[in-house]
Amino acid sequence: MRSNDGIMIHKYYEGTPQIINLSIEIGRLLGVVDATHLRKPQTELRKKNRVKTIRASLAIEGNTLSEDQITAMLDHKRVIGPSKDIKEVENAIQAYDNLSNFDAFSKESYLEAHQLLMSGLMDLPGQFRTGSVGVIQGDKIAHLAPPGWNVDNLITYLFSYLKQGEDNLIIKSCVFHYEMEFIHPFLDGNGRMGRLWQTVILMKANPVFEYLPIEKEIKKSQEEYYNVLSQCDKEGLSTKFVEYLLGKIKLSLTELVDTQRDNFTETERLNYFLDQIVITDFTRRDYLRLFPKISTATATRDLRKGVEAGILTRKGNDRLARYHKK
Repeated sequence: MRSNDGIMIHKYYEGTPQIINLSIEIGRLLGVVDATHLRKPQTELRKKNRVKTIRASLAIEGNTLSEDQITAMLDHKRVIGPSKDIKEVENAIQAYDNLSNFDAFSKESYLEAHQLLMSGLMDLPGQFRTGSVGVIQGDKIAHLAPPGWNVDNLITYLFSYLKQGEDNLIIKSCVFHYEMEFIHPFLDGNGRMGRLWQTVILMKANPVFEYLPIEKEIKKSQEEYYNVLSQCDKEGLSTKFVEYLLGKIKLSLTELVDTQRDNFTETERLNYFLDQIVITDFTRRDYLRLFPKISTATATRDLRKGVEAGILTRKGNDRLARYHKK
């Protein structure tokens, strides 16, 4: 809950079964990421995902440059387009290149990131607003932000929550994203800054988030993104936004794992399969359903290795064999 001047007088969000279930699923997927050494994906995938991140975050703000054009700019090639759009991409490339240099818990580092992101696009980048500001949608004020004199206090309080709050970092990143949008601390660049800083926070939870294009999932559901923000403004809690963003994080992690699944080793395949299934008895056909691109001989070999390692037991032979997960 909040008072009218935006000062927090109660908790940021309420725990719900959906938040708990999504957190468990995300934890499971991060376990797969770690077990299959996906914390730092291959160079080409990292580059593609960085392009998707920048493209999606800026497209939400109306930038017209395509993924191909952004890729060309990353390769230091000349691109033709609106000068403002090109400047936005140049700044975003620089900001995302510095992700590992930002301190997720530092207000000063946060301001430095805004300066990189918005340099040449507005007056006084890297400085909090001092006046009043509202978000206009159509001919209506969709959101009236807290007064400028209170911005620094609210952001300071928010960073205290980041450092000292009891929630895990993944939930904190979602709360921070919403609260930052509510406070609207800058005259411009609040949306892209909220998405960037959530990534900075998430990287503290697991390095894989540096290369995970969560922004792409937000762009695909842009209307829902704004609707949930509006709903949380009315409710005075970020609960719905936390649920929404945890869902997008889960989708992004699932896509990463699915994309890399074809490159798993036999041990990684077996471990991933055993993580996925809820049954304890299964057949080779069940295994092949999850890995349709491998041969039956490869599936048999994987499962035999599981038996030899003591992870599985087997009854029967070949295609009629049934396996039991210990």
